[in-house]
Parts: sequence; C-alpha cells; structure tokens
Amino acid sequence: QVQLVESGGGLVQAGGSLRLSCVASGRPFGTYFMGWFRQAPGKDRDFVAEIGWSGRISYSDSVKGRFTISRDNAKNTVYLQMNSLKPEDTAAYYCAVKPPGGKYDYWGQGTQVTVSS
Repeated sequence: QVQLVESGGGLVQAGGSLRLSCVASGRPFGTYFMGWFRQAPGKDRDFVAEIGWSGRISYSDSVKGRFTISRDNAKNTVYLQMNSLKPEDTAAYYCAVKPPGGKYDYWGQGTQVTVSS
C-alpha cells in the first residue's frame, strides 16, 4: 500500500522560508517522478514542481527562482524548499508520485502553508 506523508507546513511572514518534506512508502520509488502541488481555498489544485529519478526538474512559472525541489532516493523522500514566500503562496501543499509515462495517482494528505502579509 502506497503512503505519502507530508510535513513542514506552517505559518510564516511574507519573505520567509519553509521546507516541506514528503516520505513515500509501500514500493520502490527510484524510477518515479515525485511532485508537489498546491490548492488554495476555492481554487483548483495546481502543479508546483516535480523531479524525475535522474534529477530532471520542472517548476511552475509562479514559483521559479523561489522554490527548489530535491529528492533523496535512499530515503524515498522529496523536499520543497520555499524561499521569498508571498501571501499568494498560501495553500494546502500535496506531494504525489507517478511512474514513468504514467499519471500522478498517489497523493499525500496535504500540509497547510499560510503566508501572512
């Protein structure tokens, strides 16, 4: 059974930083893409960033230059370092995994990030 557990959310002032972590369990994830998404109240869930097993990385334009995604394959863990946070970054952040060529079918429960102005 695949499980994804996020941590690291919280309340921070604008301009501050947070680091999110997500630990995956239930199968080997070495070849999987690991990604972060976010959902603000009343809005759709949006892509934030993803990282492939070889380290290939993609970011949404809204976070490029401020957020950094990384992974530790030995620990089945993906991280999201968030710097220069803005109030519009406030959302529930979810991690997810997908196999090569597949879809994001496995999701964590989410961790709340709130950025005050």
